[in-house]
Amino acid sequence: MTSAESDPLLLLRQSIASGGAILQTASSDDSAEEVPLSQATHLTFSTPSRFSLPIDAQTRFTSNDTPVDLRSIYFAWLKREVAIPEYNTSVSQLNEELGDKGQVRMLAFVERLDLITWLEGASEECEYIKPLAGDKDGSTSTAALALASKGAAAPATGTGLGRSGKGTMDPRLAAIVNGERKMGNRNSVLRGIKPSDFSHVRKLAVPFMNKKSQSAPITSISNNPTLATHKKPRRPDPIILLSPSASSLLRMANVKSFLENAQYVPPNSLSASSSTSASMLHINRLVKDIDPIKPMRFVLVEGPEQFKPEYWSRVVAVFTTGQSWQFKNYKWSNPTELFRHVLGIYVGWRTDKPPEAVRNWGHRVMSVGIDPWKEPVQNTIESSRWRDREIVEHIWKTIEGNMRSKGWRRDQAPSSI
Repeated sequence: MTSAESDPLLLLRQSIASGGAILQTASSDDSAEEVPLSQATHLTFSTPSRFSLPIDAQTRFTSNDTPVDLRSIYFAWLKREVAIPEYNTSVSQLNEELGDKGQVRMLAFVERLDLITWLEGASEECEYIKPLAGDKDGSTSTAALALASKGAAAPATGTGLGRSGKGTMDPRLAAIVNGERKMGNRNSVLRGIKPSDFSHVRKLAVPFMNKKSQSAPITSISNNPTLATHKKPRRPDPIILLSPSASSLLRMANVKSFLENAQYVPPNSLSASSSTSASMLHINRLVKDIDPIKPMRFVLVEGPEQFKPEYWSRVVAVFTTGQSWQFKNYKWSNPTELFRHVLGIYVGWRTDKPPEAVRNWGHRVMSVGIDPWKEPVQNTIESSRWRDREIVEHIWKTIEGNMRSKGWRRDQAPSSI
């Protein structure tokens, strides 16, 4: 068998193109059964005829100028559709299973992408694959790749095939074919046939960039009337903080349905409109007294863990259950101090009294009661929940009034609260 016919890479690409079976076996016997990759010693190809290769055989694919073994190549092909972190984890797990039997080479992202593109036949060139031995002009590799892409057997070294894949090609015709312009794909066009290092260009450009930065006049929008005229500051979105307590009637799962659709459903109900795993929600509402044309977008979060210091001036309401641990990470951890700056809202059942802590906080916290929840009949929301809309409108009216008093305008937000 010639070098082209027994080349691991060509055999693998040929089997993939023809859809032939590729077996992981523990021996080279024809009767050997398939075993897990961690126990395999050979890779058996069934196309064009049954042929086995040692799984640790070195291939022409190189990584950092080091040949990569067949096991690593085949494993990269098996994991071609997984993401980079999952591929790296799989390599580590397989290496643990192999122990002292060998190691799987972890290919870089570009190397793996180039290899998979070449194996599946989308590219005829790969910058990481060296030519076959004795194939200086690349004619044997080109012919072998052409037939491997069609699932045919690779040609013998030194054989010039015709375009039909049969017989020999006339030397004059071969010279004409070699002069044809080869079509490229996105990999060959973007990367080229060999890697290029342009780091020296950056070094040459450093003096010019430093000179330009020193000579350029410092300008700003504030002293440039042209830019200042056309630059419109974007008003930030107001923020509403929810209680992360499990006893809260309003959670991330049902608050959007309540504040946007004026319809209360329990957080654990199938009718809840939002995902319980969401960390942030958006609600749009037209606030006519602030912007009568464009609805305002409100940001709803359960905690200020991701807050920047300037975010606190955007907080327009805090929903609470009366538990002071909710304010542990707030800018104002003392409830009395907090509700001097921000509107507090407590939502409970209409049949229950507000907690004593909420009552002690006084008028700075608005308490509202909604009708107790009853399971709907025939998967429809109970018609008696018409009071929800009245409660929601009352909440929004209070929030909007507080926003106007804090300085919210159509094109600006307060710098402090």
